[in-house]
Amino acid sequence: MLAVVQRVAHARVEVEGRTTGQIERGLLVLVCAEPADTEAIADKLVAKLLKLRIFSDEAGKMNRSVVDVQGGLLIVSQFTLAADTSGGNRPSFSGAAPAALGEALYERVLATARSQHPIVQSGEFGADMKVHLLNDGPVTIPMTLRD
Repeated sequence: MLAVVQRVAHARVEVEGRTTGQIERGLLVLVCAEPADTEAIADKLVAKLLKLRIFSDEAGKMNRSVVDVQGGLLIVSQFTLAADTSGGNRPSFSGAAPAALGEALYERVLATARSQHPIVQSGEFGADMKVHLLNDGPVTIPMTLRD
């Protein structure tokens, strides 16, 4: 599973002019399932997100998690994270999971996150989304999770 995690001061996602998810301080997480991904990998992603220490402590060191700062999670599906640009100028997305698997694993990430954290918002799988954010830092971390 691929993810890009951004520490944000605030973020929101819109679909056709309506807001589907919005958070204040927290993490904007762009997620892409790959064909070999499983529910266990989706659960592993959530565990990592909740423990990832990228918020500053009193000394200014990145030593606090989203749980520690009572921040939000805004989780957005983004199959383009699997883009392969090695073959030319038009990216190939064959590295992304088929839509049915991608949606099931995205929903698993959301369900697991919601069962473990009080502030979880989302985008809409397969929709044309507009993501607005104020990256804090900036802090942007790419992640790859596998078995």
